Amino acid sequence: MIQYIINRVFWFVPTLLVITLLTFFILQATPGSGVLSRGTQVVDQRVVERLEAQYGLDKPIYEQFGIYVWNVVNGDFGTSFVYRPQSVNDIIGRTFPISLQLGIYATILAVVVGVGLGVLSAVHQNGAIDYFSVTLAVLFYSLPNFVMGFVLILVFVVYLPRIGIDFNFNVGGLDTWKDWILPTIALAATPLATIARFTRSSMIEVLQSDFVRVARAKGLRENRVILRHVLKNALIPIITLIGPIFAAVATGSFFVEAVFNIPGMGRYYVESFVAKDQPMILAVTLIYAVMLATMNVVVDVLYGFIDPRIRY
Repeated sequence: MIQYIINRVFWFVPTLLVITLLTFFILQATPGSGVLSRGTQVVDQRVVERLEAQYGLDKPIYEQFGIYVWNVVNGDFGTSFVYRPQSVNDIIGRTFPISLQLGIYATILAVVVGVGLGVLSAVHQNGAIDYFSVTLAVLFYSLPNFVMGFVLILVFVVYLPRIGIDFNFNVGGLDTWKDWILPTIALAATPLATIARFTRSSMIEVLQSDFVRVARAKGLRENRVILRHVLKNALIPIITLIGPIFAAVATGSFFVEAVFNIPGMGRYYVESFVAKDQPMILAVTLIYAVMLATMNVVVDVLYGFIDPRIRY
């Protein structure tokens, strides 16, 4: 297994290099220079040329790419075009921990509740619990996270306090532990629904297996059959989902952060695309790629612990 992990980590470098290369050349192919602030109406061409020279955009493309890769290797992501004179390192260092923490909370909530709903739904197939779980999953999946955020605010911040049920939730910032609850639910809603649906279908498939019938015929308790045999064999497709889900939610959500006024990285990422802020786009894309590659390795390693038949 150690050799397998080392081999996978070794391939991180060419993978990240290819991702950086593709992102870099796609940005170069799009119109606009990206060095002008948003909303600029009239700009002297000499100002544009001076800014492009300052950021090295007047050099040949291959030279720009080589300089960027060298700077990244040395831990320098450059200076943001939009938020200058702030460096990308400062912006990410300030915002990424917030998005990461929110993503961790959302992933834990999605996994715990999603797996729980999926198991209950499969065990009580075509029953009241199954219909309730499926309806809840469809509702969560169909609502975008920004809509879910507004719904949570209307219910817990506006309507319930009017009838005397006040949870003291604040919208705007993350000053207390309560301020994390509503954003976490909003961000976790869609992943939760996805995990619940996959858990249900995987559990139903395993429940129809011969070894489950044998376990029941031996007189094992139903709880032991479900937790020890069925759930363990149904976890492979569920764990496969968790890796990409965590990588996605941990790098920031523009809509959730905008609705709850959270100073995370998602807002900067989306605004950087609007303004073609090349250093910011490349940096966040690299962070997402690193997290996704890392989670894929973690998921592959977990396969071996869940199913001993898997060999590397």
